[in-house]
Amino acid sequence: MSRLVTITGAAGFVGSRLVDALLAHPALGDAEFRLVDMQMTDRQDDRVRWLTGDISDDRLIQEMTDGADLVFHLAAALGGTAESDPAAGRRNNVEAPLRMLEALRAAGSCPRFVFASSIAVFGPPLPKDQVDDLTWPLPTMVYGAHKLMIEGAVEQYSARSWIDGIALRLPGIVARPRADARLKSAFLNRLFYAVADGEEITLPVSADGASWLLSVAACVDAFVHAGLLPRGALGRRRTLTLPAQRVRIGDLVEALHRRFPESRARVSFEPDPELDTQFAAYPPLVTELGDSLGFVHDGSLDRLVERAIQPRSG
Repeated sequence: MSRLVTITGAAGFVGSRLVDALLAHPALGDAEFRLVDMQMTDRQDDRVRWLTGDISDDRLIQEMTDGADLVFHLAAALGGTAESDPAAGRRNNVEAPLRMLEALRAAGSCPRFVFASSIAVFGPPLPKDQVDDLTWPLPTMVYGAHKLMIEGAVEQYSARSWIDGIALRLPGIVARPRADARLKSAFLNRLFYAVADGEEITLPVSADGASWLLSVAACVDAFVHAGLLPRGALGRRRTLTLPAQRVRIGDLVEALHRRFPESRARVSFEPDPELDTQFAAYPPLVTELGDSLGFVHDGSLDRLVERAIQPRSG
C-alpha cells in the first residue's frame, strides 16, 4: 500500500516548495499526496489531490487526515492576523490543529505529524546571553502563544503514542517575494529583492542588530528531514528550535552586494526601537537537540544568500 502524505498550507511560500521536494524524493516515489489550502495551484501530477477550503472546517479536517501516514501542518493565521482578529487566529491556529490531532488519534495509526512552530514562542525580549533548548518560552504576541499551545499538544499526543510528532520552531525564513508590507518583519525579505533590483530601502533596524535566518531551501530540507526521520529517532522531547545563523544585518547587506555586485541599491538604517527589539536583538543560538537529530542551517552567510534568492535577468 502506498503512503499517504498530507500537507496543509501547500500553496504557500514554504509549502509549495515542500511539495516540490517531497514529490521528487525517492523515498516517497509511490506516495499519494493531499494538498490543502484555500486555493489550488496549477500543479499537474497524478499523485496529487487538492483539498480546498477553510482549514477549520470539520469536513475538510476529516478528509485531510483520513488514512494519512505523514502530515505536515504549515497552515496558520500569521502574526498580524492573529493580533488584529483574535477569533480567526484562535480558530485557525489552535482549534483547527487540535481537531486535526483528535482526528489522527481516533484513526489509531500513529502517523508522523510535523508541525511548523515559530521562534515567536520566545518573546521578545530575549535573553541577552543565548537561547538554547532549555530557554523558557514566554511569548508576548498572540501568534507565539498559539504556537506554544500546539507544541504542548504535539508533546502530549506523542507521549501517548497517538501520533509520532515533531514541532519545528522556525527562525526568519528568507526571502519571501512580494512580502506583505503590513507584516512587521517584511523588511527582512524586501531587503533581498531591493538589492537584487537596485532599489533604495530604509531598514527599521540597526546595522549592528542581529537576526536568526534560514533560507527557504534549508527550511524545506528541515521539513523533509523531520518527516522522514526513522521511528524511534525521536525521544520524549518533540519540540526543537531549528539551527539557524545569527546574522548581523550590516553583514547581510554586504553579502547581498557580493551576490549582486552590479547593484546600485542604497541601503540606509533608521532604527525603530520596537522593531529593532523584536527582529534584530537576537543573542547567540544553541540548538543541541536539532544538531543531534541531523538538522542543519545553510552553513555560511554567502550560501544563505545564494539559496534564498536567485539573480534577476534584464
